[in-house]
Amino acid sequence: MSIYFLGINGIIGSGAFLLPQTIYKDMNLMSVFVTICAALTVSMVALCYADLSSRFTGSGAAWLYSYHAFGRFTGYELGIYTWFLGCCTYAAEIVALLTILKTLSPVFSNHAVYYGIAIGIIVLFTIINLFGRTIVKLVDNLSSAAKMITILIFIIIGAFFIHKMNFTPVIPKAATLGVGPYFKHFGAAFSVVFYMFTGFSFIPIAVAFQKAVGDWGYVLVIAGMLISVIGVAFAGSFNTPSLIASLANEHAMLPKWIGKKNKHDAAWVAILLSAIITMILITQSYLFLVSCIVLASFIQYVPSILAVIKFKHTNEFPNNGFKLPFSYVIPAFALIISCYMVTNFTWKTILVGVVVGVLAAVAYFFIEKDEKVEEKHQKYLSKMRNK
Repeated sequence: MSIYFLGINGIIGSGAFLLPQTIYKDMNLMSVFVTICAALTVSMVALCYADLSSRFTGSGAAWLYSYHAFGRFTGYELGIYTWFLGCCTYAAEIVALLTILKTLSPVFSNHAVYYGIAIGIIVLFTIINLFGRTIVKLVDNLSSAAKMITILIFIIIGAFFIHKMNFTPVIPKAATLGVGPYFKHFGAAFSVVFYMFTGFSFIPIAVAFQKAVGDWGYVLVIAGMLISVIGVAFAGSFNTPSLIASLANEHAMLPKWIGKKNKHDAAWVAILLSAIITMILITQSYLFLVSCIVLASFIQYVPSILAVIKFKHTNEFPNNGFKLPFSYVIPAFALIISCYMVTNFTWKTILVGVVVGVLAAVAYFFIEKDEKVEEKHQKYLSKMRNK
């Protein structure tokens, strides 16, 4: 149940509260159709991950799958990108939290107060994570339950305040001028929805509820937002260090000291390192962090989907549990639609991705390889191939 709640906190973030207005701006009521398309795409990617996770017992997800499918260097690069994604997500939710607080009081616009609170939250989460998983589970479970209750209240009460006049137009006028404009609007909305499903930010929903049911509704949703954003940030503070620790511990792709654990079985070096990078990232704008998250998500999805296709073709690493049905159909569709996101990236976002990749590649050649670990891995590969 704690793992289930961790998943909720990883997905339902501030986006569930803010982004509906942004999506509606691009596609009006057709945003429902865009949301369904994005949901189906994410579901197909999730099924690919489920298939891969049944093949391996190690931690690391995307980087581990790419490591076994395409080699050490590819796995290493994916690991760095996934860690970068985690740090960006962690930082984005902290920035989102401060954005909410700014709407409540102008004092939070003061740079000293803003960064003081942001750094204070990161330090608090770091301390909690250093004491292992027991406290992490408790905080995560409480925040997940609170946000689900808030969303259910909004849906149930909001159903009584639906007005028929708001159901026109179905498609925005600009999108009806031709196929090109339509797909431009669709692409803009799709990117935002896709981003929402990976977890992110809010305010218009609170205003809508305030107009419908009064000030108590506004207070309720604002409280739900704060809990939701804190929950996602906290989940990020827990998940992100485990990614870089797995790179060090699973196959020695990073120096062993990065994966070093304390008496509470917490990877304390990875936790501190992730906290430091996050503190640097909170100096950036929310939109910049969002664009980095979407890019990093794309970079980890595509190799993972390709890994599914490869393993199905070669019969390497058999499934031990869930097995993806319909042969290559689901991964093929997931790959095509995921690649569609490339058309919505700006050159600045792509540049950031290139810089991260190049820096990681340069560092790779200075990391001393553990020959014993590599030899053990080759024996493991040979054993699985013989199966």
